[in-house]
Amino acid sequence: MKLSEVLRTEPQFRLLFLGQVLSLVGDRIMLVALPFAVLEAGGSLGAVGLVVAAQLAPFLVFALVGGVISDRGDRRRVLIVSDVARLAVQLTGGLVLVAGAAEPWMLAALAALYGSADAFFQPAFTGLLPQTVSHPGQLQPANALRGLSFSVASIAGPALAGLLVGTIGAGAAMLFDAGSFAVSVACLVRLRPRAAATAAEETPPPFLDAVRAGWREVRTRSWVLAGLGAICAYSGIVLPAVFVLGPVTIAREHGGPGAWAAVVVSFGLGCMVGDLLLLRIRPRRALRVAALALIAASCQAAVYGSGLPLGPVLALQFATGIGVTAFFTLWEVSLQEHVPGEALSRVSSFDYLAGTILMPLGSALAGPIATAVGAQATLLAMSALGVAGALAFLAVPAVRTLPRGGAR
Repeated sequence: MKLSEVLRTEPQFRLLFLGQVLSLVGDRIMLVALPFAVLEAGGSLGAVGLVVAAQLAPFLVFALVGGVISDRGDRRRVLIVSDVARLAVQLTGGLVLVAGAAEPWMLAALAALYGSADAFFQPAFTGLLPQTVSHPGQLQPANALRGLSFSVASIAGPALAGLLVGTIGAGAAMLFDAGSFAVSVACLVRLRPRAAATAAEETPPPFLDAVRAGWREVRTRSWVLAGLGAICAYSGIVLPAVFVLGPVTIAREHGGPGAWAAVVVSFGLGCMVGDLLLLRIRPRRALRVAALALIAASCQAAVYGSGLPLGPVLALQFATGIGVTAFFTLWEVSLQEHVPGEALSRVSSFDYLAGTILMPLGSALAGPIATAVGAQATLLAMSALGVAGALAFLAVPAVRTLPRGGAR
């Protein structure tokens, strides 16, 4: 079985994976716990939004910086520094919350520091993963296994968050997250990845030249450029509809928060099944399959606005979960198989930037648009725009014909 094979035969990936499993659970716990932390500190709902924005904004500023630094140096070291910084942030936040001394401005400052460290972590991780497997054939199962850990964490994290916040408080959730980063650091310190591919340059170019070189790697590959556009549409249009309007619509139409919880679980189970399938199936045209999967994923908001009974909604969300995880896993694999190793972190930083840059605007507009034209119409329209973006992605010839990568 591919699952046991990649963990059994790739000891460096095993260390990387084991270090991330608990950390991902901690991340998903904080998605639930952070709003309650702000409320515990005496903040309003408006303060919750500001704290969440404070965590997101540094990513927009530092993602490209993180990509350049990761391509220039030791990606493992970048991950360690990022995890140590986030450990310190969460430990500080947890302690001030437990002590009853937290204020909203403190949490906003800590959130900004957390977001800054996270901006360096993500591009470095994408670049480091190929250095932990022995041959390109292991990239898909390695990414699928990571996707599976995301899916499991998305179900287990909120459940554990509810337990921690409900019984002890949001400070306990932040302390748990700090502990998860300590586990990650312990694994990363032992990690010995293969040497990264490096460009034949004695002196690294200036920062802006390095960014331009990374962008050149993007724009000379039509499939990468088209993929970034499709990710912008999905993350900036479909996901805001899902996050802002989905919970309210499902709860109103299907009997309360329990229905929304069932939808979230169904989606998570679909993601898990998709990851398990990708551990066994290796499509010949990975990017073509990814584009088809993105079409299915972009229907997620439309399912919420469909007016269907809860049973069909759960079934369709299960299907969109398969689509979401298939797209992102095969997209990551395609980048890792075809982008030169010395530029991979910079290219992935553009990828992460594309996935976040429009989300604040989309989230801000989803509510007012729904108020003006109705939630159902907004959900259907935002899904339609996302599907249009996915179809445009599929229409690019290089997306349909890109072969599997070989040598790295």
